[in-house]
Formats: sequence, C-alpha cells, structure tokens
Amino acid sequence: MFNEDVLVKELTFKAVRSSGSGGQHVNKVSSKIELFFSVNDSLTLDEAQKSTLQKKLQNRLTKEGVLILQCGTSRSQHKNKDIVIQRFLKLIKDALVEEKQRIPTKIPRAVIRKRLKSKRYNSEKKTNRKKPNVD
Repeated sequence: MFNEDVLVKELTFKAVRSSGSGGQHVNKVSSKIELFFSVNDSLTLDEAQKSTLQKKLQNRLTKEGVLILQCGTSRSQHKNKDIVIQRFLKLIKDALVEEKQRIPTKIPRAVIRKRLKSKRYNSEKKTNRKKPNVD
C-alpha cells in the first residue's frame, strides 16, 4: 500500500494557540497543532492513489489539494501531534480501501409469491370493510 514512516516525513506541522477558555496559560502557549499534507506533491503515493484521495476527500481538501487537520484536545503539543498523525493515517487508510463490487442477487420466486399473496390478502380485507352495495 504505502510506507507510513515516509508519508509522515512529508507532513508539515504548525503550532498555533488554542482557542477557548483556559486562563493565562492558553494565551502564551501554542499547543494546538495543524497538519498540512499536499496530495499532489506527495512522492510516496502513486498516481492512482492520488486520484482516489482527490475524489474521496474532495470536501476536506483546499483548492490547491492540501489536506489540513487540526488537534487541540490536549494541553501538550507532543500529544496533539501524535493524535493528529494517527487521525491522518487512519483517514488516508480508510480512503484508500477499495470497496467490494456488489453483485445484485435475483429475488427468489417464493418471495415474490409471498409478497403478492400478502398484498391480495390486505386488498380483500379492505374491500370487506366497505358497506355492501344494495342495488
């Protein structure tokens, strides 16, 4: 498939200040990590994998084909970096998994007969509820 270690070396990271409450600590420490990965410039992935990623991740990519992930859950910059790398690898693996081709099966004759019989039964039940015609 692809070598994870080489793919991780292609990533670019940026530490930014986390948003939200947290007092003075949050105002002076950049613990939130942003991960940048350019799908088009990747040397690890082949052309087929790049086109698959472009198609499956089109809502998450920028116009230039850059995937941006963020993590600010932990107060530690190193933990956030590990978390965002794991998220990235899972996202790439899930996007590159080929789905099996579904082969439609034929509906069995007995199932068709059973459905038609129940429709006929319900139809008769409803016609029997009507008032009789006295003409």
